Amino acid sequence: MRNCIFLVTLHLNLLKGSILKTIIRIFILLSLTLHLSAQTPKHEVRAVWLTTIGGIDWPRSSSAWQQKQELTDILDKLKQANINTVLFQARIRATTVFPTTLEPWDVCMTGKAGMSPGYDPLQFCIEECHKRGMECHAWIVTIPVGKWNSQGCKLLRQRFPNLIVKIGEEGYMNPEKGQTGDYLAQFCREVTRRYDVDGIHLDYIRYPETWNMKVSKHQGRQYITDIVRKIYRAVKWEKSWVKVSCSPIGKYDDLSRYRSSGWNAYTTVCQDAQGWLREGVMDELFPMMYFQGNQFYPFLADWQQHCYGRIVAPGLAIYMLHPTEMNWNLDVIRKEMGVLRQQGLGCTFFRSKFLTDNIKGVYTFTKDFNRTPALIPPMNWTGKAAPTAPLLFRVEQDKDADKLIWYGAKDRSGADYLTYNVYASYTYPVDTSDPGNLVSIRQRSQQLSVPHRGYTLYYAVTATDRYGNESAAVEGPGPVKKVRFSRNIDIRKLIVGEPKHVNKKRRR
Repeated sequence: MRNCIFLVTLHLNLLKGSILKTIIRIFILLSLTLHLSAQTPKHEVRAVWLTTIGGIDWPRSSSAWQQKQELTDILDKLKQANINTVLFQARIRATTVFPTTLEPWDVCMTGKAGMSPGYDPLQFCIEECHKRGMECHAWIVTIPVGKWNSQGCKLLRQRFPNLIVKIGEEGYMNPEKGQTGDYLAQFCREVTRRYDVDGIHLDYIRYPETWNMKVSKHQGRQYITDIVRKIYRAVKWEKSWVKVSCSPIGKYDDLSRYRSSGWNAYTTVCQDAQGWLREGVMDELFPMMYFQGNQFYPFLADWQQHCYGRIVAPGLAIYMLHPTEMNWNLDVIRKEMGVLRQQGLGCTFFRSKFLTDNIKGVYTFTKDFNRTPALIPPMNWTGKAAPTAPLLFRVEQDKDADKLIWYGAKDRSGADYLTYNVYASYTYPVDTSDPGNLVSIRQRSQQLSVPHRGYTLYYAVTATDRYGNESAAVEGPGPVKKVRFSRNIDIRKLIVGEPKHVNKKRRR
């Protein structure tokens, strides 16, 4: 605690205004993070970047059957850690992992550029995420288009002469030409129209750091913002519930007493991400905050103070835990996760494989940290009314399970379908504000079989629209016969069972 008081005193004279209060609160929380378990919230973004470039997260083989098995194994592990958002890299470098006439297949799928794997990986990932109650966002790498003579870059150069700029051996779409925004908007609109994605996630929506700028920084920001506006309008024209997000540089700009060491979003690469939230052309941010200490917490406070009621889920550098990277101690990530939760922000991991490989125990910690499921925060800024609760709800009982059946909820948002959340408790009425009572989230089906194992359970069901708005609950009783049991029983373990035993020798 002495260290905490010293840090607070040190920072009292460094910043002014509300951001100072936030930073002081953060540094106080740092001294408590490892000692106090933050209450798991009912709404929280828990995301991962699932990278496909080079197959570094996925795919690891060129067999379609094995690719599907690998992906479902990854998603199962993410589900067990109560991750609820997958950012799936769909456009890599003017190449894709889904069929489109706009760009060729990426080499990662088959080992040969332009060759189809025989199925649609983006569609498969979306379906598998939705089965597990997770959102799936199509991660679109925007400005970079790969090596100058790579297939994707060459095809774009042929199609759009003078649009692609060569820097070193790499090609980039010129952000100063209106054609760039038009094309990227067309691309994102096609993805939104064809797929049941929950979001379009824009990566590298900025100037390349090696770009020889001949316009002012102000004009550069206008060029990038114009691209963002075009994409946002195109996506919302198709499906207004699909979130538009991006992954800006982790430090928005220099703070009054903390410098960004020459690397920030606003000044260095003309990426006005906070302005996009303020203007309403971005729904969600995943800032790449791959830092620690004073390079992390003051800039975190800045993002929080300028979120304008939208969703911010900073990206954490769990790859830095690896001995071949910076060999960080797990405590760095534990503290950052704890402060993010205390501040009401989400959390995003870079990358998926470092999480599921349990580098330095980060997966084990995350499973304990996310001990209950969480719903995605609603898009309150849209002004959409929540759906009505299901009208009818019944529980059919047998000796092994309770079969829950409901119907009659009505969407009032104009979206395409509703999903449902099921709560269970041994007390009546069921407390739907307690995330510990959530047993199934975002499911499409209007029925669920719940193993009761002889215990008396009570249930509640709510409907959620595509904007994340949740209805009031309809409640149903458990079995009439009462069975004595300990009130310390874990309802979720009762229903979903204990984790399967893993043969450690086989995993190696």
